[in-house]
Amino acid sequence: MLMTHGGFGTQTRARHQATRPNAVTIGNFDGIHLGHQAMLARLTARAASVGAAPAVLTFEPHPREIFTPAAAPTRLTSLREKLEILRALGVAHVHVCRFSKPFAALSAEDFVRRILVDGLKARYVLVGDDFRFGAKRVGDIELLRRMGAEYGFEAETLPTVEAAGQRASSTAIRDALAAGDMALAAQMLGRPYSISGRVVGGDQLGRKIGYPTANIQLKHNKPPVKGVFAVRVQGLGQPDWPGVASLGTRPTVHANGRPTLEVHLFNFDRSIYREHLRVEFLHKLRDEAKFPSLDALIAQIDLDARQARELLNA
Repeated sequence: MLMTHGGFGTQTRARHQATRPNAVTIGNFDGIHLGHQAMLARLTARAASVGAAPAVLTFEPHPREIFTPAAAPTRLTSLREKLEILRALGVAHVHVCRFSKPFAALSAEDFVRRILVDGLKARYVLVGDDFRFGAKRVGDIELLRRMGAEYGFEAETLPTVEAAGQRASSTAIRDALAAGDMALAAQMLGRPYSISGRVVGGDQLGRKIGYPTANIQLKHNKPPVKGVFAVRVQGLGQPDWPGVASLGTRPTVHANGRPTLEVHLFNFDRSIYREHLRVEFLHKLRDEAKFPSLDALIAQIDLDARQARELLNA
């Protein structure tokens, strides 16, 4: 996978220029849901017909994290997770624009000239039906088509993709996850919702109470899920491994804890410190709760583990 991270400037021409023509799709691609996947399929098909390499142009950080950080949406995928999923879907070229206030001030026409024409040598540009770009979001598909006629690229939109009777969107997936509806989120994603990260050191409390856990490093600003879940884990040398996971602040043992993802793997006993794992959230068991004692917490974990085994075996 080719990735140019932050490679497009606002004061000069693109510092990283493509060496061959590209067919480009543009967006944040948070979650890479079924709508995004339909765009990638269309992009690949059209790239072959125009003699160009299929490429994704995305942004980091999310624009709303720059302008309204307190109201910015929770991310479904970190940048690394986004790149992992794109790679799994066969995307070979990803260009990451470093989003900033100077970049946001770039006019729509300059965005087309500097980024799409000079930087990516675009022959084909595919966007969603609600895509806007450039300063004050004045750029749209009509501007892309007019400038495409001038600079030699074709511009196209893709209609909305529906899943489970509604528009597949990052917002709808966040709502499903917040409600604990893992099945609906999976329908719109085309796969179970997951978080990936490296196993890091913890306080060893799980081992002391008979439930050793792998502590997964979180890259998310605010995780889109919280609670206790039946999960399957990838990255352990077999297709997946069943377990039970807790994602939250652990109020029973920490008064002001930070969000932590802990996974107890069933029938597993080896060191996996520093390994990179992907945790798939299949069923929500309950919300996080503060228990009156450690014994009460252990009794609840016993119930959680039993329920998770039953759901995963079913």
